[in-house]
Amino acid sequence: MVSETEHNSPGTQSMDAQSMATKPMAAFEAEALPHMDDLFRAAVRMLQDHSKASDAVQEVYLVAWKSFSKYERGTNCKAWLFQILFNVVRHERRNWFKWITGKEEDLAEAQLVAPAPIPDTLTDGNILAALDRLPAQFREALLLVDVEEFSYKEASEILRVPIGTIMSRLNRARGLLRNQLTEVARSYGLSAAIQE
Repeated sequence: MVSETEHNSPGTQSMDAQSMATKPMAAFEAEALPHMDDLFRAAVRMLQDHSKASDAVQEVYLVAWKSFSKYERGTNCKAWLFQILFNVVRHERRNWFKWITGKEEDLAEAQLVAPAPIPDTLTDGNILAALDRLPAQFREALLLVDVEEFSYKEASEILRVPIGTIMSRLNRARGLLRNQLTEVARSYGLSAAIQE
């Protein structure tokens, strides 16, 4: 039989603390880490810079770890992480815009994108470039619903906008992307196959 003094010895307490600390770490690793590639891919598309995307994903995991005790296990961890990612990206954009202009405005509202010249060949890079030319709020909706396969409801929760706004942004994004890719198809002489 273990005496009470042996049970509460400093060595035993540190082992209990270590095993208690490894349980949340293991749960966090099991639930959150499998989504790292998806987060990075979305961050690259939103920030259009690999190093900024890497920093954003690191920030996501730092915020997620700090608030993992608030996460409800069994819910959609990927959606929770994407919500954190979009908050981190918004914060990054606000800081960048404030630094450039000295004003507190949303960069997504002020950003205008000029169309790029039509390429001679259609590659994955051309499609990704067309996606990158979409305005940020349309690109975000398209990434969540069409690329990451979130439902409209999940995308609306992640972006904190009504479902109707998601549907509208998605429709506009698809239309803009279709127009950009139609121009590429025309450059290949495929205009006869394109319905006006």
